[in-house]
Amino acid sequence: MTDETAPPASAAAADPSATPTEDSAPSAGRQVAGFLRDVVIIIAAALIISFLIKTFLIRSFFIPSASMQPTLEIDDRIIVNQIVPELVPVNRGDVVVFRDPGSWLRGVPEQPRTPVEAAGDWLLSLVGLSASDSEEHLVKRVIGVGGDRVVCCNDLGQLLINGVPINEPYVRTPAGASDVSGVDFQVTVPDGALWVMGDNRYESSDSRYNRTGDAEGFVPLDDVVGRAIVISWPLDRWIWLDNYPLTFDGVEPAE
Repeated sequence: MTDETAPPASAAAADPSATPTEDSAPSAGRQVAGFLRDVVIIIAAALIISFLIKTFLIRSFFIPSASMQPTLEIDDRIIVNQIVPELVPVNRGDVVVFRDPGSWLRGVPEQPRTPVEAAGDWLLSLVGLSASDSEEHLVKRVIGVGGDRVVCCNDLGQLLINGVPINEPYVRTPAGASDVSGVDFQVTVPDGALWVMGDNRYESSDSRYNRTGDAEGFVPLDDVVGRAIVISWPLDRWIWLDNYPLTFDGVEPAE
């Protein structure tokens, strides 16, 4: 009977501290390359998703003026729902962001910002979290929609929409002022347009003061970016924005 013995173990198996074979170097390289590829894919996917969200769903804007006080303060950040008015109609009472319909922003001074703030807004705008072009847009509250007859003011200083007086709890007026507007007006809103006013009524260059322009004070629906839905910054002012449906509940659609 012959005596069979196991073959001797290789040097690498016998000694754990032995130098790895040359085949392990390409394997490590492939692992690093795979990791970097996954990182690139994740970053690219995040940027694409952010771009789609910014383009089709929501955007962020900062508030550069006092025209919407007390609802919105200077430097507030707001999130805007961009499916309004493309898929969801604009309603009376909505706070909307819109492109300048015709020289409304002429002569409005640019609000100073530090280089760090400007750079931060630009970077965040790339992923839809901020808007570097906020000062090219306006934000106001919708008072009249297409067909509405808006009149100011009755004997109690109220606006009338289609003959119905409304109580506006969001309006700021100077001490001693009895009317919700410093100027009287009577307008009929064209179809496909809006009549908008700031909540800070005596400090807002809105539809009332831009009636000599091409749009005659009305905002075309095509110029509406979306409805402001929430104050996102600063955190202590985080709140959903109300469109006060009870204020306009008794207003019948225009005939």
